[in-house]
Parts: sequence; structure tokens; C-alpha cells
Amino acid sequence: MPKKFKRVVLKLSGEALREPGSHDNISPEIVEAIARQIKRAQETGIEIGLVIGGGNFWRGAAAAGRGMERATADYMGMLATVMNSIAVQSMLEAIEVPVRVQTAIEMKNVAEPFIRRVAMRHLELGRVVIFAAGTGNPFFSTDTTAALRASEIGADLILKATKVDGVYDKDPMQHADARRFDSLTFTDALTLGLKVMDATAFSLCRDNNKPVMVFDMTEPENIYRALIGEPIGTLVSAVAA
Repeated sequence: MPKKFKRVVLKLSGEALREPGSHDNISPEIVEAIARQIKRAQETGIEIGLVIGGGNFWRGAAAAGRGMERATADYMGMLATVMNSIAVQSMLEAIEVPVRVQTAIEMKNVAEPFIRRVAMRHLELGRVVIFAAGTGNPFFSTDTTAALRASEIGADLILKATKVDGVYDKDPMQHADARRFDSLTFTDALTLGLKVMDATAFSLCRDNNKPVMVFDMTEPENIYRALIGEPIGTLVSAVAA
């Protein structure tokens, strides 16, 4: 029996919107498939916040590694997340899901500014809220955005969509004997040196007691299953499940 959550934040990478092997930055077909899973979950009554990365367009850290000034590179990455957010908003609206995009950097002709109480009211009214432009500050990842927004809006859970089916004790792509965890405590993950999120995001989740479910989004229907509370990945929380 799935565990019913009232409010969740779903974290998607920018690459999740791109067709594997394609040169297109955004695949309308993939975006539609994601949107339809979100719609089905939202129809069960769950309140959904969404954070999308920008890596299909731009990676600030990578650009900084090639000589670009880091803050500038990160601001460009924030703009990439806005493009992805608008694409997902458009698809959700096309299938009659009420949705709002809120940005950490004000751009009033494109989206609402992030205002915590307004975001919470949108969720209460049954609208999906997409949190774009990161935290509005350079040097922070969209994992940190997900952790921060989840803490601000009182989400029950962060769902981190990845290409692997959970957290392992070592890289499953390189080690056939890698062991997957069904559940972990924040302390266990730190002690074992497991990379669930970047350090800042993970600290926010631990300090504000925001559980994180890491799951494989490449399996059909897994986004929907994760949103409705099925235990399909690894749950990292304050207390062992």
C-alpha cells in the first residue's frame, strides 16, 4: 500500500527532458510523458512542487572549469532552468493541469517571483508549482533548490529522479557486487560517504528533517509511482524506515 503524502517536491535533472542520443535540448514527447504522470498523481489529491535542472542547456560548473567566471556561468544556468520550467508548464497546461512557474530571479513577463506564501496557496488550490532559477544565487545547485523549497513550503518528501534505482554502497555501473539500500538514515549516508545529493542540499534535508527518495525515472510510470508514495527507490530519512 503506497504511503500517502500531502505535499512533495519532485526534482528532475535537465537531461531528463532530452531524448537520449538526440541533439535536441528538449523532447516534447518526453516532457509530455512526464506531464501525464504528474497529472495522474495530482488527481489523487497530492500537492506537487517541481524543481528542474538546466543541464540539457548549460552547466555552470563545467563552464567555470573552462575559464568562465563562476558566478556568471551559474547565472546562465539559472536561466536554463527557466526555459525548462516554461516547457513543462506549457505541456501541463496543454493537458489541463493548473500550474504556476515561480522564479528566484524576477522576470515578470515570464513568471511569478518566488513568494513562499503565494506558492503554498497555489498548492492548496491544486496547482502544480514549478520553482525555477535555482535559489537566485550562484554556487548553489538545483538539488539545493529542491531542499530549500521543500523546507520552505513544508513538503513531506523530496523525490530525486535519477538514472539508477536508488542509493548503492558503490557505483553499480562499475561494480557488479554493489549493494542497493532500501532505506538509510542521514547519519548512515554521511558515515558511509554515500553521495545522495551535494553537501549543501544534504545538510538542508538533514537539518530540516526532509526525507529524500532516490528513484529511477527511466522506468515507465516510475514518476507517477514515486509521487503517490510507492517505495520504489531508496528512502533517506532521519530514522531508519
